[in-house]
This record gives sequence, C-alpha cells and structure tokens, in this order.
Amino acid sequence: MGRNLQNGERLRPVDLARGHGLSTQAIRNYEEAGILPAADRTPHGYRTYMPLHARALDAFLALVPGHGHHTATSIMRAVNEGAVDEAFRLIDESHAQLLDDRRTLQAVESALRDLAPTTPTPDPTASGPGGTFIGPLAEELGLRPATLRKWERAGLVRPPRDPLTGYRVYDEAAVRDARLTHQLRRGGYLLEQIAPLIAQVRAAGGLEPLEAALRDWHGRLSARGRAMLAGAAELEAYLRERG
Repeated sequence: MGRNLQNGERLRPVDLARGHGLSTQAIRNYEEAGILPAADRTPHGYRTYMPLHARALDAFLALVPGHGHHTATSIMRAVNEGAVDEAFRLIDESHAQLLDDRRTLQAVESALRDLAPTTPTPDPTASGPGGTFIGPLAEELGLRPATLRKWERAGLVRPPRDPLTGYRVYDEAAVRDARLTHQLRRGGYLLEQIAPLIAQVRAAGGLEPLEAALRDWHGRLSARGRAMLAGAAELEAYLRERG
C-alpha cells in the first residue's frame, strides 16, 4: 500500500481502494466474496476498514499471479473462516500442479532430445515420394502396426492415404508425430495426455519452432513458482497479523 498504516487506523473503502489501485466496487466485491474479513459499520451504515483488511488485500493480490483468481479466492475465504488447514491444502494442490507441469515439460524435452531425425525412411513400394507404409514404420519403432492404427484413431498420428490404393503413407509429419508419441508413451504418458502435446507441435509448425514455445513454457513456470513464493510471504504476514 502507498500509506504507512498504524494499528487502529480506520480506512474508508476509497482509502483501501486507492492504496491498491482498485475501485471501491472491487473492494465491496472482495468483501462479499470472503476475500476480506467483514468490515465494521458506522452508525450510519458506512463500511470502515482496518490495517488488517489492507493486509488481507495485499495477500490476495499477491496470491493471484501464482494460484489464479479462483484458487486465491478460496485460500483467502478459508483463512477468513478460520479453516487455515484448508487454505494450506489448496496451496499444496497448486504446488503439486506446478510440479506436474514441470514434469510434463521435462518429458516433452526428453522426447525431443531422443527423437531421431524426422525424415522418414523411403519405402520403395510406397507410391508417394518420401513416404513409408505402416509396416516398415512399425518395425523401425519396434511396435505392432495395430499400435499405430490405435494412435491414429486417437488423433495422434494422421497419415495421408494413397489416392490410388487407399493405403496409409506416413509422410514426414506423420513419422514425426509417431516417433514423438512413441517417446512419450515410453515415458509413461497416456494417450489423452499426449494429444495436447502433439497438437502443440503441429501448431508450432514442427519441432524447431516448438523450441521457442518450450523456452516460453520454462519462463512461465518459473514466473508461477516465484509468484507463489511472493504470495506465500504476504499470506504469512496476514496470518501473523490475524494472530
């Protein structure tokens, strides 16, 4: 806050709002949502706040970047209702989710490192140039053709069809997706977990453009982790003031 508040100092809604760059309506909304403790009322019914409310608002605003608005609201509501253990559980869940996201990122990076060059081995019997049929690709990956067909039904691999024979011809993109799926499956990932990662590769236009997305992913995870630390510090200060 911009003001050096003393214990016992009373604040109008506008004072609390200005100190945090918010509107007075936002302050009322936060109180109604349980983010702030209930305000005292003057004999005329006007809200008055204390430094404890400012500390609660500091904690909430610091929690939002790391935990999101919904979880930060639930954390503050639990604290204000005296259910501190529930607040800690919510925080633990956020940290667990962050750890899971880090592991997913590591799995993708590991799969990309282990991925062989994505140029498919030409099959002399394939009618399309530079393509390969399901049998040779399955043999190369050490899989059964039925596994590749299963991945295709799940949308993970999309081999085009030869217009004359109707056979699957795995082009460069299809081979890339099959190899990436294979690496992630070896890492223990389920098909439904792999699908959004394959979609990211396709949206990026291949593996090389995905590297920039992975760097951005790293940055966002680090920012979340640091924001969680900042939120924890403000929440601890609020808990101490609450006693």
